[in-house]
Amino acid sequence: MGLIVVALLTVGTTRDNGPLTQSDRIDSITKHIACPTCDGESVYVSRASAAEAIRNQVARDVSAGTMTDDEIVGSIANTFKAKVLLVPRATGIDSLVWILPIAVLVCAVAGLWAAFRRWRRDNSGEATSDDVALVEKLLAEDPTDEDNV
Repeated sequence: MGLIVVALLTVGTTRDNGPLTQSDRIDSITKHIACPTCDGESVYVSRASAAEAIRNQVARDVSAGTMTDDEIVGSIANTFKAKVLLVPRATGIDSLVWILPIAVLVCAVAGLWAAFRRWRRDNSGEATSDDVALVEKLLAEDPTDEDNV
């Protein structure tokens, strides 16, 4: 299961949908950048002056054609000290934000599966000799005598 999750994450992060137009690239980049003056909005959605300025900068960088999308996002993140990223980068410590919860979930599921398997194996439903002796002792004592009720 863990390998499947890792494989899907790898495919999802490296998949290329083909060449994008400049407008598509600008939209894609601005959807991943948070507006520095708005609360919870991307630059793509916001109409604040700071968002407009970032959109114009992204458009200039895309038109120049000298930087990749990641480099454009990186330059804007460096300008604002990475406080404008809606999605953490897929490198370094930022990648742990995405990978660590999934790894913990996979380990937890694997641990539960192993525990349930062990409990099922250990508790096969058959009575041990101690169990049989305890039941016989309790039946011999029989505190519910029907004549005394």
